[in-house]
Amino acid sequence: MRKLGYAILFILIIGCNQNPIKNYDLVIKNSNVIDIITGEIDTQNIFISEGQIVKISTSFNEGHYTAKTEIDGSGKFALPGFWDNHVHFRGGDSLIAANKNLLKLFIANGITTVRDAGGDLTPQVMEWKEAIKKEELLGPTIFTSGPKIDGPNATWAGSIPVENDIEITKALDSLEQIPTDYVKLYDSRISGEAYLNTIREAEKRNIITTGHMPFTVELDDAITAGIDGIEHLYYIMKGCSSKEGAITKQLQNKEIGFWQAMPALQTSFNETVAQNTFSKLKKNNVYSIPTLNIGRILSYLDEVDHSQDAYLQYMGSGIIKTYEMRINRVKNSTAEAIQNRKELDTFFGKLAKTMSDAGVSLLAGSDSGAFNSYTYPGISLHQELEAMVNVGISPLQALQNSAYKGAQFLKKDADYGQLIEGNKADIVLLNANPLEDIQQTQNIDYVIKGMQVLDKNDLKDLLKSAVNKD
Repeated sequence: MRKLGYAILFILIIGCNQNPIKNYDLVIKNSNVIDIITGEIDTQNIFISEGQIVKISTSFNEGHYTAKTEIDGSGKFALPGFWDNHVHFRGGDSLIAANKNLLKLFIANGITTVRDAGGDLTPQVMEWKEAIKKEELLGPTIFTSGPKIDGPNATWAGSIPVENDIEITKALDSLEQIPTDYVKLYDSRISGEAYLNTIREAEKRNIITTGHMPFTVELDDAITAGIDGIEHLYYIMKGCSSKEGAITKQLQNKEIGFWQAMPALQTSFNETVAQNTFSKLKKNNVYSIPTLNIGRILSYLDEVDHSQDAYLQYMGSGIIKTYEMRINRVKNSTAEAIQNRKELDTFFGKLAKTMSDAGVSLLAGSDSGAFNSYTYPGISLHQELEAMVNVGISPLQALQNSAYKGAQFLKKDADYGQLIEGNKADIVLLNANPLEDIQQTQNIDYVIKGMQVLDKNDLKDLLKSAVNKD
């Protein structure tokens, strides 16, 4: 028996020595990993190689290993890198450098992915997108719509005008050739017919569509056509009105305009109609992007002095000058219009909470970028998460509305959105639990973006380098 015992022991020793040493690029030890679906937290170790999570375990009984970099995550909270699901890179050739500089602000705020919702810098955005993918440029992964689709003489530069089916086909062909990641529709000049036909044609091509909605169209028609996402809450509110049909006819007949319709839509909000609308949105998997934070900022431009905002130093004079458009609009508004806007802002907060309770998928997006006054890239995503929590959405739900649902919306959830084996190594390590206090999303200790590892000192240096000195 003793000889057999020695033999078994010898075999075990030989067997252990034959286990190969596992090599990793990065190991994060003993971090509190937040399950973004359930909110459960486990102390786990994350093993990363070539920018991918290859193993997550609760113990180190994995045999021998080596790591080029090792992080002690004790007391830290790990979750997927944040997604800002509505940003803009725009402003023309004179603002190319200023827009590129904004990439630093996203990473410094733990935002590892952004959804660019259309602008006039598509060639540059595509260059940045590729350079970021190759890790030749530090910035968030960019998913972009490229140019918006609108009607003739559109409000935003770079938009593709469509009036008929031939132009719709050419527009979608050109976007697929770029190639863009989805289609963004805008409502400044597009006809209701061209809008719906664009959605239908995109649906045939299996292209994701999102955007504004002409008020000459009823929300149910957009849902039926196959729209995948509704940017902002004006259009959701319209679909919750008991008088949507009558008000739509007034708009079609040009008896009233967009802003004149707001009070009528708001006062005719009907709970039964709203719940039916929410059911349709949920059944058809249509996402809503509330953009609550920018709504509040723009609603209170007459009261809040932003001249000392810390993030102004990163914007540069060119981007700051674009803020004048909305600032002047407020200066030229009547007292009644300003008050209506504030009441609408309060209403939208309640609407977002009601939608969330009804199971409609929301996305956290800041709408940051040139022309959107004092809505700063990076920090405004955290403010959006806080705005969601302030209206009664739970911290876990708010966090899900960032990376987890953002990846689902763009059908990228095979690679992004959760800290699971096989996913991209886009990770933030926080110093405190954001499920207890959503403001802790700003309390960042590390940002991991693929093979790039930035600690809090690196992030501070990144912010310093982002100061615009033009």
